[in-house]
Amino acid sequence: MSTLEPPTSRRGHLRDFRLAEGQAPSRYRQSLLKNALAALAPVYFVALAAYVAFAAWLETGAASVVVASLALLAMFALVIRALPGHGHLRFGPANIITAIRAAMVSFFGSAVLFGAGASDPVALVAIVAIALAMDGVDGYFARRTGLISPLGTRFDMEVDAFLILLLSLAALLIGKAGWWVLLIGLMRYGFVLGQAFLPFLNAPLPPSFRRKLICVVQVAALCVILLPIVAPPASTAVAAIALGLIVYSFGVDVIDLARRRHLSP
Repeated sequence: MSTLEPPTSRRGHLRDFRLAEGQAPSRYRQSLLKNALAALAPVYFVALAAYVAFAAWLETGAASVVVASLALLAMFALVIRALPGHGHLRFGPANIITAIRAAMVSFFGSAVLFGAGASDPVALVAIVAIALAMDGVDGYFARRTGLISPLGTRFDMEVDAFLILLLSLAALLIGKAGWWVLLIGLMRYGFVLGQAFLPFLNAPLPPSFRRKLICVVQVAALCVILLPIVAPPASTAVAAIALGLIVYSFGVDVIDLARRRHLSP
């Protein structure tokens, strides 16, 4: 058996194995890099074709294609850089699904910046709805294939955070709420910034259904207020409720982390 050949399970199916020190790590990393590039390249080039088609349909212009493609390229570059945090030989179907979601989110953001949010918000909401429906599917495949990793978790989380930020920006640009609606999307990034000044915020947080539920509520609420039939003051009220929920969620986590810091020996 080759040193790079994955062993088989009792049922004869291929199963992945984790990278480990002392097992030719440089060869494993090189193999993982090739596998990741082979997975991400098709997603990127199919996304470029889709960007061109959607830009023509929504009349957002060639600039929106350039911005979306550059944003997606930047995200994929960050994923490649973070590959050591994956720890598996295969990139995996879960991360490919997340990459597709990243492609959709990139075009959504570009289209919003180039005016599609005001001219055809329903089409953009449809894109977000599909991306949201795919969220959770990646987690299922990660568990199914045994390829759960810190990289996959972080990739999924950052795509969600970027989507919420873009939705908040869209709500502001089309006049559905005031500047404060950006706080919904900036909350996650504010927490990350706070970690640089408050080290106790870097402690790991346990999985939370409340956190996942409120994330879904944020996206759903922001999608609703983008619809033409929802106008101020109704859109303002929905955005305010969404902001209150995310402030509550982050507040619970910060208080929990602070309490654990004081309880630790």
